[in-house]
Amino acid sequence: MKNPFKKTIDEGLEQLETGAANAWILSGLKVVLAGIAIVALISLGLGFYWSQEPKMTIQEAGKINQSAPTGTATVQALQQLGGILLHKPGGYLSNDLLPPGVFLDNVPNWEFGVLVQVRDLARALRNTLSRSQSQSREDPDLVIAENQFYFDNNSWFLPATEDEYQKGLVALDRYLLRLGDPGEQQAQFYARADNLSLWLGEAETRLGSLSQRLSASVGKRQLDTALAGDSAAQQSTTTAGEQELKTPWLELDDIFYEARGSTWAILVILRAIEHDFGLVLEKKNARVSLRQIIRELEPTQDPLWSPMILNGSGLGVLANHSLVMASHISRANAAMNDLRQLLEQG
Repeated sequence: MKNPFKKTIDEGLEQLETGAANAWILSGLKVVLAGIAIVALISLGLGFYWSQEPKMTIQEAGKINQSAPTGTATVQALQQLGGILLHKPGGYLSNDLLPPGVFLDNVPNWEFGVLVQVRDLARALRNTLSRSQSQSREDPDLVIAENQFYFDNNSWFLPATEDEYQKGLVALDRYLLRLGDPGEQQAQFYARADNLSLWLGEAETRLGSLSQRLSASVGKRQLDTALAGDSAAQQSTTTAGEQELKTPWLELDDIFYEARGSTWAILVILRAIEHDFGLVLEKKNARVSLRQIIRELEPTQDPLWSPMILNGSGLGVLANHSLVMASHISRANAAMNDLRQLLEQG
C-alpha cells in the first residue's frame, strides 16, 4: 500500500521544482528583454548621432594658404569630401550590414550624392585640370585616384569600399605633394577658363537631373523634346510624345538626401574653385557670377525641422520639401549656365 503522505511530499517537491524552473525561465526572459531594450536604446542613440550631417561649414572648406600652388585648394577640397565620407560619425554607412547603420537610409543617400561629385571632380582632375592638352600625359596618381573612387560603393568585404576609397585619398595626397614641389614639373594644375567651363558643364548636368527628379514628387506631365531643333535627328527607340512622371512615395526622402549631399559637395568645391581660378574669374569679371551660384545653393543646406520629408501638393496645405529643394537647384543650374557662357566668351 502506497503512503499518501509520501505521494503528497513528492507532488510538493515536483511543484517546487517546476516553480523554480519557471522562475529561472522568467528571470532569463527578463534578462534577455532587458538586453534587447538596452541594445535598442543604444542603437537608437547611435542612429540619431550618425544621422547628423557633417558640421564643417562651407567657409571652413574654402580656407587655404594664399601662397599655396595653384590647384591646392581644389585638390584639398576633394580630399576633404572623401575624408568626410569615410571618417564622419559612424564612418561610411552605405555598405553597413548591421544595426543601426543598416536601418539608416537617409545617410547613405547623402553619401551617394557626395560621392557623385567626388567622382566627377576626380575625373575632371585626371582628364582636363592636370593636362595642358588632349595629347599630354595623364598624371599616374590621378589615374589611381579616379579608378579607386569609382569602386563599388556598397562592397562590405574583400575588398571593403572604405579601403578602396582610402587608396584614392592616398593617391591624391601624393599628387598634392608633387604639386607643391618646385623640382617636380610633371604634376600640374591648369586653372584655365575652358577647364573650369568643362567641370561646370558636368555639375550643371547633375543639378538638372536632380531638379527633374525632385520635381516629379507631385507628378508632372512632360513632353518629349529630345529631338527638338533638328529635323534630321534620330534616337534608338521610339518614345511616347507625353509622359506622366511621378516619384514613388518611398523614394522621396532618398532623392531629397541625395540632392542635399550633392549640393553640399558642390558648395565645398565652388569655394575652392573661387580661390584657384581667381585670376580667370577676375579677367572675365565673373567672380560675382560664381558667388551667385553659391548664394543659390546655400539654402539647400538649411536645417530641416520636419521629422520626415513631406510631399504636399504644389499649392496644397502641407509643405513639399522636394519642390523647395528643386527650386533652389534650378536657379543654381541656370546660374551655372550663365557662368559657362561668360567663360566661353572671348
